[in-house]
Amino acid sequence: MSEKKLIPVARMLSLLFTPFYLPIVGMIALFAFSYLSLLPWQYKLYVVITTYFFTILLPTVLIHSYRKYHGWSLYHLGKREKRLIPYIISILSYLACYHIMRWMHFPHFMSAIIVAALFVQVVCAMINNWLKVSTHMAAIGGMTGGVAAFSFIFGFNAIWWLSVLIIIAGLLGTARMLLRLHTLSEICTGFLVGFVTTFFVVLII
Repeated sequence: MSEKKLIPVARMLSLLFTPFYLPIVGMIALFAFSYLSLLPWQYKLYVVITTYFFTILLPTVLIHSYRKYHGWSLYHLGKREKRLIPYIISILSYLACYHIMRWMHFPHFMSAIIVAALFVQVVCAMINNWLKVSTHMAAIGGMTGGVAAFSFIFGFNAIWWLSVLIIIAGLLGTARMLLRLHTLSEICTGFLVGFVTTFFVVLII
């Protein structure tokens, strides 16, 4: 298959695995492998909707509005110097989600996922001063690190989850390079930042 034919597939992968899905996947893992699986489905749905609003819908809408206001395409946001405000928008959205979860006394491990995702955003924003990091890879790295950490905490076998996530990470990293949005070093750095940050934040918190 030629590179030209692979471009639509790469775009689809980038759209499907956006950087904001880390908290949602973390919540699903919690509901599947921890004592939180005993919670009523209505409560689980409420948690998922709350998480979706503050970590996916709100930052996506605000960043899209910011981009349209400046007349930028998605490729403009790929430039390192134009990524600061989107980082700030997503960090503030995640902070709002965390404070609402604490105010409503959500279980500890739920807010820990938001804190981990928030730390990933902050670290990526700091590194952005010197190097453009792939936030897509930071997110999939964070998912992988989070599943690994929860497997230690709850003592479940996560080998299949980790295998699937690593395969997705490889496909996603390849897609980002095919789209000429990141270099190999930016891909690898993003994955490592997400994995290490999430793994240790979840274990410590």
